[in-house]
Amino acid sequence: MSAMELYPDLVSPMGVGTIPHAEIADCSGLEFLQRIVDGQYPTPPMAYQMNFGLTEVAEGRAVFRGVPNEKHLNPMGGVHGGWAATILDSALGCAVQTLLAKGEAYATAEFKVNLMRPITPNSGELVCEGRVIHKGRTLAVSEASLKDSAGKLLAFGTETCSIFPLGNLAAR
Repeated sequence: MSAMELYPDLVSPMGVGTIPHAEIADCSGLEFLQRIVDGQYPTPPMAYQMNFGLTEVAEGRAVFRGVPNEKHLNPMGGVHGGWAATILDSALGCAVQTLLAKGEAYATAEFKVNLMRPITPNSGELVCEGRVIHKGRTLAVSEASLKDSAGKLLAFGTETCSIFPLGNLAAR
């Protein structure tokens, strides 16, 4: 695999791709995500398309940074709300993943987004931080904020994730 630029100043050394489930099963959720941050695993293809990437993880916390551009515009010339929803969903879900044990997986069951301010191609680098509010045995709830470089809130989201055995993700 070769390095890929996600946006200026953020490069994925291992390029883009997915990781086999057998390899994911050998580490906790936090260990898995830290390997992505450290460049030991490739960035997911979707993150490359959306110009954002995972930059920090800790227990119950995940931070993404991204730069929306002209390819993310809606017909009126603003960045489509789907861009904000996608980076929020990523931070919300990965915050939950940081608390998963070996052999566990998650899927988004429900999420809500509030768009506070317009995002434009000139917004620059945006930071999205997700935090877990509650984690139980089969459900977790998280919240995330999307801010510009001045710290202004652009969007806010909440999410409920289902937690289940990794084997349930197997292709059928």
